[in-house]
Amino acid sequence: MYKVTLIPGDGIGPEVAAAMVKVVEATGVDIEWEKVDAGAGVIDEYGTPLPEHVIDAIKRNKIAIKGPVTTPVGKGFKSVNVTLRQTLDLYVNLRPVKSFKGIKSRYEDIDLVIVRENTEGLYSGIEHKIGDYGAETIKIITKPACERICEFAFNYAKDNNRKKVTGVHKANIMKLSDGLFLNTFRNIASKYPDIQSDDLIVDAACMNLVINPEKYDVMVMPNLYGDIVSDLCSGLVGGLGMIPGANIGKDYAVFEAVHGSAPDIAGKNIANPTAIIQSSVMMLRYLGEQEAASKIENALVKVFEKGENLTGDLGGNATTDEFTNEILKYI
Repeated sequence: MYKVTLIPGDGIGPEVAAAMVKVVEATGVDIEWEKVDAGAGVIDEYGTPLPEHVIDAIKRNKIAIKGPVTTPVGKGFKSVNVTLRQTLDLYVNLRPVKSFKGIKSRYEDIDLVIVRENTEGLYSGIEHKIGDYGAETIKIITKPACERICEFAFNYAKDNNRKKVTGVHKANIMKLSDGLFLNTFRNIASKYPDIQSDDLIVDAACMNLVINPEKYDVMVMPNLYGDIVSDLCSGLVGGLGMIPGANIGKDYAVFEAVHGSAPDIAGKNIANPTAIIQSSVMMLRYLGEQEAASKIENALVKVFEKGENLTGDLGGNATTDEFTNEILKYI
């Protein structure tokens, strides 16, 4: 039996998380869920959107899955997601981007993976004001962080029969910080002669992803670029409601839906749970439960190809429950 920390989140989080739990349990994998709450809804009680007991639960169980969590904007609270990644040293943000037959999107046959450095860069959170005149954010890039994220990308490619890894940077302008990332990427690439490698300036990468996304396989990059590029790629295959995510470190892993909490549709039973269900597939593979993961993945393929009982954002008019029950038919 596995014990997994479950963070439903807020907004539509509890609804999509409940759907995910039903789908995972239908595979027969024995999981005990330890449910803990985080987000805007717990601030009044704990004075923070991320209470310490949530972090303690993840440390205790080593693995967690979470729905979307709201961090109030402009109110002095640090992002829940960023805090989790830095506190638990979840240095990898892994986002597979794959198109499904039956889901209307800009492109077909997309299958690429974004590997994003998760702990430093412009998301280090080091900021200060310059009087009333301005503000400064410090970008931190270190060689050890560059080495481990690039090593992860190449090992992921090797372990998953991927052909190429592309390093994304802005070293033409930020010659020291992004230059360090680029030089480290090239040094790591030289250790993997069986895997093709190239590098690309981030603005050119965004343009090329829109023109020829099929040219890319695994892409590795610093924090801010990974945030932007992964969202861009989600738009190629139907939006954030389709995309899973994982935050992985040496000791802990947190799987998540990467979309927002959509409070405007919360409680209406119309949310699409695909992102967190796909995140559970990643979680099961991380646990070594390959057969269970494949059951869910194959069920999603069949549901999308059939095109019945899809939620509104997928072109149907089914409720969250109806869509979930459709998936359960094929598991």
